[in-house]
Amino acid sequence: MKKLPIEFYDREDVVQIAQDLLGKILITKFDGVTTSGKIVETEAYIGLTDKASHSFGGKRTSRNEHMYAAPGIAYVYICYGMHHLFNVVSNKVNVPDAILIRAVEPLEGIDIMLQRTGKLKPGNTLTKGPGNVGKALGILKQHSGLNLLGSKIFIADAGINFNENEIGTSKRIGIESAGAAAAYPYRFYVRGNKYVSGYPNK
Repeated sequence: MKKLPIEFYDREDVVQIAQDLLGKILITKFDGVTTSGKIVETEAYIGLTDKASHSFGGKRTSRNEHMYAAPGIAYVYICYGMHHLFNVVSNKVNVPDAILIRAVEPLEGIDIMLQRTGKLKPGNTLTKGPGNVGKALGILKQHSGLNLLGSKIFIADAGINFNENEIGTSKRIGIESAGAAAAYPYRFYVRGNKYVSGYPNK
């Protein structure tokens, strides 16, 4: 597997990048422990013009500052005071586009994922949904700002590609307050994968 290069993230079309991330391998290496999963669900957020984005209209706070960073930087935020959600920053510096990783199919370090999540067996809820992705892979708010070309969190290409029929598209999940933006078809998922977190998943 080859680590994704900066050129993958340094593109203007965040919606395309969200689709291209499907099948890529998200890997974490913390304190000598490796965990990984195949990305099976993503959501794109167009920073400045997308009302569902944390940076809509140029909003810039200590919480979302890493959205304005260089492409290939991790943006991690806390949702509901407990879930650490992992996002991939794309485009250029000061253009706050990002992709939320909503679900992965667990690959390496499943025993560690079970310990981190407190689950007894590796069912489909282990890494289903962005909160479980962060918990299982050990990603925390403190990791926001890490370079995805580094050694702690990175994404690799395992040569897994999906054709158009294998990729589903829908509106994003849990952003009903975003007005018209709530209906944008910016969620992408691998059809039929049991780790996909929302509906439809077929």
